[in-house]
Amino acid sequence: MRILGLDVGDKKIGVSLSDPTLSIAQGLKLYHRASLEKDVEELKRIAEEHEVGEIVIGLPRNLNGTIGTRAQKVMGLADRIRESVAIPVTLWDERFSTNEAHRVFDMADVRHKKRKPYLDIMASQIILQGYLDARSAR
Repeated sequence: MRILGLDVGDKKIGVSLSDPTLSIAQGLKLYHRASLEKDVEELKRIAEEHEVGEIVIGLPRNLNGTIGTRAQKVMGLADRIRESVAIPVTLWDERFSTNEAHRVFDMADVRHKKRKPYLDIMASQIILQGYLDARSAR
């Protein structure tokens, strides 16, 4: 079993996958969104292909912890995925994942132009790794 991690944006979804031991998150792909139905079908296909037992979706709460418009859209997608797959879908706080992804690229001295295609993948990896770390600490 593996866990799928998602960083959902309006145009793209960063996708990451855990290793079979559920300890390391690895970037998988960047999915360019088409429509809600196609998005759900693609995520379902990825989950089946990689024998995923859980999906973790980054929930973009406001800095004060409240649910804003972006978070409501992500929650709507999560609900649609839950209706489509027979595995748990977990929402995970992702308030600083994109900032952390930028920090990783800064440390690696990667220019802003070159990091752009990988930013959402890295953010999904950071979301999933945070979830895996919290899960193993329990």
